Amino acid sequence: MYFTDRGIEELVERRGDDQVTLEWLGERLRDFVDLNPEFETPIERLATYLARLDDPDDDA
Repeated sequence: MYFTDRGIEELVERRGDDQVTLEWLGERLRDFVDLNPEFETPIERLATYLARLDDPDDDA
C-alpha cells in the first residue's frame, strides 16, 4: 500500500456518497495549491491526467 492510499481511502470513506462537479473539484484543487504551493506540479499533473483519461490521441 502506498502512503497516498490512506488519504484516498479516507476520502472514499468520508465522501464516497457525495456527488461533485468537475468545476467544484477544480476550485478545491486551486484552493489546495494556494495553501500548499509546493504541490503545484503534482496537482497540475493530476489535473492533466484526469482531463486526458479518455483521449485516444494522447500518448502521455
